[in-house]
Amino acid sequence: MTKSTVLTLVGSLRTESTNQKLAEAIQLNAPEQVDVVIHESLGNIPFYNEDIDVEGKVPAAAAALRAAAEEADTVLLVTPEHNGTVPAALKNAIDWLSRPFGAGALAGKPTAVVGTAFGQYGGVWAQDEARKAAGIAGAKVLEDVKLAVPGSMVRFAEVHPKDDADVVEQIKGVFDVLTAAAPAA
Repeated sequence: MTKSTVLTLVGSLRTESTNQKLAEAIQLNAPEQVDVVIHESLGNIPFYNEDIDVEGKVPAAAAALRAAAEEADTVLLVTPEHNGTVPAALKNAIDWLSRPFGAGALAGKPTAVVGTAFGQYGGVWAQDEARKAAGIAGAKVLEDVKLAVPGSMVRFAEVHPKDDADVVEQIKGVFDVLTAAAPAA
């Protein structure tokens, strides 16, 4: 059986990010037939600019992101909430993946959004904004995937998300939808 690949993009650039830890928990709890690849820091990708998005000028970090998305069967965006919306680093990654218009690396790609945030709703506004941006970029947004963990700074102060039984159970639900949406190998 061929493994399906889930490209995971973490919107937080912080070293001790609870969203990075959530992505790690997702990776650790992946079913045997799924390979979760957490992409390197989105902070290395320059802001999208059409002037540098031309053959021979595309920055290596942006080209690597596009190649990883094209090779993946599905994409998972893991986002914190910055001032009630999606972080700039994640939005920038979506912008790079949206080009060329109508044929970008996200075009038709099953894409889900999850995350954790300090607030009482777990970053649902940012998740909604990320779903909206990914959909406009051409992704096939998986609206049924919901995982928003509130109170992250307190909840994960001493417990990694991989050791939180409730989070692990919710991760299993995420994979139910992701694996059903992955193209047949």
